[in-house]
Amino acid sequence: MPTYEYVCEGCGGRFDRQQGISDPAVTVCPECGGKVNRVISGGAGFLLKDGAGGRTRREGGDCALHSTGRTCCGREERCGDVSCGS
Repeated sequence: MPTYEYVCEGCGGRFDRQQGISDPAVTVCPECGGKVNRVISGGAGFLLKDGAGGRTRREGGDCALHSTGRTCCGREERCGDVSCGS
């Protein structure tokens, strides 16, 4: 179930709600009763298991020397860092 972030127009408060995709958006701030807007954010990303020991990685975020001929962080050799380029 996705988590959505909201911000209140009245008090500026922020809060998260786990909601189904088809659930209606929250419209009222639980703190002050003001109008809220859903915030578009990057989210957690898409995780894949690589099949070699159960490590997880973000799609396209692992060092790609073997598949593209270059690393995402500019090194000459494979860095082996799951968060390569961060």
